[in-house]
Amino acid sequence: MPGVRLLSYIKGMSWAKFAIEKLKKGETVQIRPRGHSMKGKVNDGDLVTVEPCEPEELSVGDVVLVRVKGNDYLHLIKARNQGRFLIGNNRGGVNGWVGHNCVYGIATKVESK
Repeated sequence: MPGVRLLSYIKGMSWAKFAIEKLKKGETVQIRPRGHSMKGKVNDGDLVTVEPCEPEELSVGDVVLVRVKGNDYLHLIKARNQGRFLIGNNRGGVNGWVGHNCVYGIATKVESK
C-alpha cells in the first residue's frame, strides 16, 4: 500500500507516538497493538490500518486511536454527546470522555497476525 508506514514500538516511548505524528500530517499508518482489551475486534499483534478522520464521520462502535487522560489506546467509541466521545475497550471497560482533538485516527482494516 503506497504511503502507508508500518510503525513499531521503541522502548521508552509511547507505542502510538509515531503513528499519531503521521496521522496529524494526514498520512495512513499501520500498527501492531499489544494486549487483550480489544479481543474479538483487534487481537494481540494484529496488523491494524489507521487513517486520519473527521469527528463528524465517527460513530459508536468505531475503533479509534485516541488519547485519554494522557494514555494512548486503540479502543472503541462507546457513546457520543455534543462533540465528545466516550472511549472504552471491548471487554466492558470505560476509559472516559474525550473531545474530538484527542481522536487521531480510525481503524479501517484489521489483519490477523
